[in-house]
Amino acid sequence: MRVVRNLSAVFLFILVSIVPVSAADGSQILRRELRSASLAQSRIGTDPVRKMAIYLPAGYEGSSQRYPVIYYFPFSFDGYGALFDSQGAQEVFDRAIARGVIRKFIVVSVDMNTPLGPSWFANSPATGNWEDFVAKDLVAYMDSNFRTLASRDSRGLMGDRMGGYGAIRLGMRHPEVFGSLYALHPVGTGSGIQTMHVRPNWEILWSAKSIDDVKKDGLSILFLTMYQAFLPEPEKPPLFADLPARKDGDKLVTDSALTDKLRNGFLLETMIPRYAENLKSLRGFKFDWGRSDGNQDHVYANQAFAHKLNEFGVPNEAEEYNGSWGEKNWGDDGRVATEALPFFQRCLVFSEKQLAAQ
Repeated sequence: MRVVRNLSAVFLFILVSIVPVSAADGSQILRRELRSASLAQSRIGTDPVRKMAIYLPAGYEGSSQRYPVIYYFPFSFDGYGALFDSQGAQEVFDRAIARGVIRKFIVVSVDMNTPLGPSWFANSPATGNWEDFVAKDLVAYMDSNFRTLASRDSRGLMGDRMGGYGAIRLGMRHPEVFGSLYALHPVGTGSGIQTMHVRPNWEILWSAKSIDDVKKDGLSILFLTMYQAFLPEPEKPPLFADLPARKDGDKLVTDSALTDKLRNGFLLETMIPRYAENLKSLRGFKFDWGRSDGNQDHVYANQAFAHKLNEFGVPNEAEEYNGSWGEKNWGDDGRVATEALPFFQRCLVFSEKQLAAQ
């Protein structure tokens, strides 16, 4: 283990190096940890030490070359290391480079979960400043510790489902940091077929004496993560969030002001008018979704999101494919290999010479 000190005035790093896993052609997977001051102050006890897995291409150690970085955000329930531990991403990346699908690049996959579930990549006094963690702390860490091309034109965002949401959200809000993004089956893009308030169990949420009381219902805990991110109330334990609806007998009573605040903060389609010009400045923007998702809310919302992007003149590549929730991402015929990596080959800048010529 080695400790990295004073890399930034903004935050302190703890760097833990685990023995790298090397493929036959020399690529490596490093496991690291990063302590971030952006996550140190949260009411729900978010661990400020975040784990990550980093892919370094073959030949990294023996060269002085600098590389673009793809920041990858996994599906929240897979874990940050699943793409390498069980999904075969190292081999997918190795073969894509060997076949000339894409030039050499670095990937970092990071744990973006709160103790309850998805962080939704938002700054919140309840859960921590996740947006700052990525756009400031994580990017600075990668540029300080690896031979990166430290330019937005050489930084890409990619994510799966909740991670796809995060990729789009960060691309919207930080085009000065990230230049291109690919979202695999993003959620939270807009209104679905059902209204959001019909999903949680309001009796559980309103009667909860502790967070553990909410954990008995999966949808309630998932929606609580949204409320903690976008309706935080740090002085209201145990949930540390305002609740935008309640049950009065058999009737659902909606708080209109809180619902408006939630929708405007959370749903990506509501953010398009504010961030359309930011999106237009990206070098590339692509997202996809499976037609046979068991939750048709996701399909409907992504279709509507694509239409709204077009209405605001935002260049994008949107594709509905014949698949389901989380299908067809990995392997040689998966969408990362066949769609995302060719996309980044087109959109990322791969050399200092290219950057200087721009």
